[in-house]
Amino acid sequence: MRDLDLTSLRLFVTVCETGNMRRAGEEVSMVASAVSKRLAQLEDTVGAPLLLRKRHGVAPTPAGETLLQHARSMLMSARLIERDMAGHKAGLQGRVNVLATASVMAEALADHIAHFLKQPEHRNIQIDLEERISPEVVRGIREGVAAIGICWDAAETGLLHTRPYTEDHLCVAVPAHHPLARRKSMSLADTLDYEHVIMPIHSAVEARLQREAGLLGKRLMHRVIVTNFEAAMRVVRADLAIAIVPREVTSLNAQAWGLKIIPLQEDWARRRFVLCHRGEDTLTPAALLLLEALAAYACKEPV
Repeated sequence: MRDLDLTSLRLFVTVCETGNMRRAGEEVSMVASAVSKRLAQLEDTVGAPLLLRKRHGVAPTPAGETLLQHARSMLMSARLIERDMAGHKAGLQGRVNVLATASVMAEALADHIAHFLKQPEHRNIQIDLEERISPEVVRGIREGVAAIGICWDAAETGLLHTRPYTEDHLCVAVPAHHPLARRKSMSLADTLDYEHVIMPIHSAVEARLQREAGLLGKRLMHRVIVTNFEAAMRVVRADLAIAIVPREVTSLNAQAWGLKIIPLQEDWARRRFVLCHRGEDTLTPAALLLLEALAAYACKEPV
């Protein structure tokens, strides 16, 4: 079979979508006879009849239906090539959707993205950030909702590709007068006799805390559920409960509000965050550039 040309495939798709050679010709500024001749050449190229001539138009044959699917895919690929090459010509362009957990959003991610976007060659890139809990970050990447996800490496990422990003350290936040306030460090077991303020129950950190408590033969008692760490710290300041929070996010509020931040001793309290995606071959040039830029922070101090 000779090579297919995109012009003929584009014309074939237009004929199938309009169901009429005359109307298709009007859309592409060709007379109906020229359209018919071009499609006859296409049928000769593929070696099969592609269209059924009907009283009021045309419809694809079974072979035509097969070619129609492939033609649409090839034309989409051609459009993507044209878009990406144009992006290189005028400075890379594109939109990158990113899903990230509350911890990541509250820590250095905004600074890292700001630094990326300030580079002159990235001035035409747009980044959309959406906050989700770790399991939903993973689900969103699997379903193609976003190109890049950032979550705790304790989440079940399955077959997704991952790269290291940043770390944080879980600590216990308590009022200054609390019985635990004089500790230099502690284990999760030391906190389980007290009521906690927690993040959403299905988040990765809460699932881990409940699992670790279960291994100790206890359960983590919660009094309040909040959606962000500032709200958790306010609950602690009001002396309603204690909280397990990242030191990197909450140290400033703790200092301003006279709270004590005490490190947890367990290995899992040092959380490692990963960048996840479906594969570099699925990423646009803009998304791949962002992935590389964020991955570079895995071996750097926070900005």
